[in-house]
Amino acid sequence: MPPNVEVRRSTRRRRTVSAYRDGDKVVVMVPSRLSKAEEEQWIATILERLEERERRRRPSDAALQSRAHELSRRYLDGRADPVSVRWVDNQRTRWGSCTPDDGTIRLSTRLRGMPSWVVDYVLVHELAHLLIPGHGSDFWQLVGNYPKADRARGYLEGVAAAAHLPMEADAPDEEPALDDGMHHGDGLHGDGFAHEAAG
Repeated sequence: MPPNVEVRRSTRRRRTVSAYRDGDKVVVMVPSRLSKAEEEQWIATILERLEERERRRRPSDAALQSRAHELSRRYLDGRADPVSVRWVDNQRTRWGSCTPDDGTIRLSTRLRGMPSWVVDYVLVHELAHLLIPGHGSDFWQLVGNYPKADRARGYLEGVAAAAHLPMEADAPDEEPALDDGMHHGDGLHGDGFAHEAAG
């Protein structure tokens, strides 16, 4: 059995085998009637499926760049044209950042494994900043073109709250009060996105 795998046998479980991550280990739940050989076969199968599912949820930098161009075309009339879009692991308190001057977008690796519609929201947010640096109503109108913007923002706020990150509202029609764990490079905004000022 691979390291960091915990097998839980259940008398109530009859036919199904399932697995999930719990921190750095994988918990595999199997019916108690399985033989040791069957258990090992199922563990190998379920670990492959879990890895494939996680791989699909962790796109490469090239896939991220391609997705950004598709989202720009679909929701921003193709006006945002990032030069580079990549994952970075040095963003602990923000979900994404961009530099409008050079057209670069960076997404926190903390987003890996989150639903694709949440990653898409962060991309649309950053793409909108390539067009509009601030968080005025014109900016939020662009972001609002993404149909799951409010849902994704709520998801990220929930993740930030669960992680006990500070929260500050920065969405349209909200009173600045909470910081949702998203920090701007200019130090002025708390929506988890950083934007470097032009010039």
